[in-house]
Parts: sequence; C-alpha cells; structure tokens
Amino acid sequence: MAADAYSLLRAEILSGELQPSERLVEADLTARLGVSRGAVRTALVRLQQEGLVEHERHRGARVRLVGEREAAEILEARMVLEGLAARHAAARATPEDVAGLRAILADMRERLDAGDLLGVSDRNAILHARLLAMAGHATVDRLVAGLRGQLVRFQYRTILVPGRSDRSFAEHTAIVDAVAAGDADAAEAAMLRHLGHVTQALRESPQRNSASTAAAPNPTAS
Repeated sequence: MAADAYSLLRAEILSGELQPSERLVEADLTARLGVSRGAVRTALVRLQQEGLVEHERHRGARVRLVGEREAAEILEARMVLEGLAARHAAARATPEDVAGLRAILADMRERLDAGDLLGVSDRNAILHARLLAMAGHATVDRLVAGLRGQLVRFQYRTILVPGRSDRSFAEHTAIVDAVAAGDADAAEAAMLRHLGHVTQALRESPQRNSASTAAAPNPTAS
C-alpha cells in the first residue's frame, strides 16, 4: 500500500499533475488514493528524501519548488554523473546498443526537421535513459533519477533558447559517435560538454512556462 501511494504521488509530481508549491493534505490524499493515512505518510517521507516534497511547520507537506539557481546546480551534478555513465556505456556497448542509439538519433532528426520540438525533447530523454541503461551503473542510475525528478518545473524550457535544438542534436550525435567507437574518454567528454551547454541554456531560457509544459511528462529538455 505504501509503495503504491509513493509510486502514484511520485508520478503525479513528475507529470506536473501536482504542481510546485501545491499542498499535500494527508486526509485528501488518503481518500483520493484509497490507501491508509500511514501509507500516505510513508510515501511523503520518501518523496521528501528525494527532494520532491517538503514539510513546513504547522502547514504540512507540499510539492517542493526548485529555484533556477538550484536547477542549474542539479544539472551540474547530473553532468558529472551522466559523464560517468557515458564512459561506462562506451566500454559496454554492443552493436545492437549502438543501432538502438542511432535509431533514436534518426527519429530525433526527423522530428527536428518537422519542427516538433517537444517530440525532439522526448527523444532526448529516451536517449539519455538508454545510455544510463547501457552503463549498467545502478548507483549512477538511482542518483540521476532523483535529480531529474526535481527539475519538473523546468521541463522543455531549454529547447526554447534560439538555436538550442540544432546544437543539442549535434551534441547528442557526438556522444553516440564516441560510444559507438568504444572511446570512453571521448564519450565522457562529450556528455560533460553537452550537459554543460544545457546548464548554460537553462540560465538563458525564457522565464516562463506554458500550461502544456507544466503538464508534460519528461524532465528538462537537453
């Protein structure tokens, strides 16, 4: 029951269904989710540990609002972790793995040419997830998942920076090329360079979010 409550609430936060700063009232959640109050409390504690929820004295729990400075710091932390993942992915990649990465890139290119920037962003997220899976590094995977979840407020914003989508595609291509060549040093360097540019783009991105962005299912575009 507690695991179900945790999974449901986490999914609602990451999807944007529960908005930053929205209060999480135990009685309301218990009734809506059909679980015990103890299960809701356990779920909220786990979500607080992940940085998705915060507790205010005398006010209870709410979805944590991540500010722009912290978002940039989170991206910097991801940069190091995903650089390590890219290194491991390059060392472990099979021909089938590389073919899968190339297929994602081809899909990304098609969507970019069609002007489907949200679709491009979705494929970016899939590519990063595939690289993490290829790396086979459970600790990096767990840490990145936690950090990514905290960036829900900034979904898709970086892709609105002029010229960013084309640069992002070139950066992802460089990562895949390095992984395909089995060059761990180059793969790590390409990932560091890519997420460094994402961090810079976040700082330059428009200071607004559309309603569709708030409801989108994936973390910050890269």
